[in-house]
Amino acid sequence: MLDPRKLRLLRELSRRGTIAAVADALTFTASAVSQQLSALEREAGLPLLERTGRTVVLTPAGRVLVEHAEAVLESLERAEAALAATRTGPTGPLRIGAFPTAARALLPRTLAALRRDHPGLEPMISEIDPADVSAALRAGELDVALVHEYDFVPPVVDEGVETVPLLTEPMYLTTRRTLDEARDDPWIVSTPGTLCHTMAVRACHAAGFEPRVVHHIDDFDTVLLMAAAGHGVALVPLLAAANPPVGVTLTALPIERRTLIAFRRGYGAHPALSPLTAALRESTAAATQAGGHG
Repeated sequence: MLDPRKLRLLRELSRRGTIAAVADALTFTASAVSQQLSALEREAGLPLLERTGRTVVLTPAGRVLVEHAEAVLESLERAEAALAATRTGPTGPLRIGAFPTAARALLPRTLAALRRDHPGLEPMISEIDPADVSAALRAGELDVALVHEYDFVPPVVDEGVETVPLLTEPMYLTTRRTLDEARDDPWIVSTPGTLCHTMAVRACHAAGFEPRVVHHIDDFDTVLLMAAAGHGVALVPLLAAANPPVGVTLTALPIERRTLIAFRRGYGAHPALSPLTAALRESTAAATQAGGHG
């Protein structure tokens, strides 16, 4: 009989590429991961890994087993959700990941609604970059997370994660001009490697120019203050632009950011997901009504 815990390690190895990365993500030692994978090979009766020096790759049998592992782990997730549904009302810890804008604009109201309507739930919030959400969900570090997608940027969640849409926001330029008219301005963009950075640079490329980036800032409140002081222009989403400082005039652009609720495949029937989704939608409606721009 194949051990699902070992299958999870094999799946993570197929995604992360090294035993050290798997160990780091799942808080094991590299030696423990190697031992568990060796035990899985004995259970399977076939070599699942090819080791060349420090490099480890999956054999054809290993790749086949990973494909089946996805289905096995999804079924186990569904079973756990079904068991949780037999309890009287949603209870227990609910680990929620969120990017900073959503954490600030949506989660305070969301937590208040959950406390009011479902006091048995124990929500716990962690800020996380959307690019890291899939790994955190697969590792069991989070139950649910808010992620965002931008125009010009491919989705960041993988096939082991399901999503449902929550919010679509317009992006705004922090000046009363078009994107093309801001081509010679200094630009404020997020840290390289983030989705926000990629979106801003590619939006400028689509408009036919390379932005002259002078500041890398991830916090949108700071970005708006820098723009108000005349230190550059930037792109900001609706949730971040609810109360722009004096000196900033926002111009809506035909570029969107989409916020999604993400969770492991099989978790969709968990009794905690429905009340969380309802509370998030209530919070989103309040936040967008307060921060709408024409």
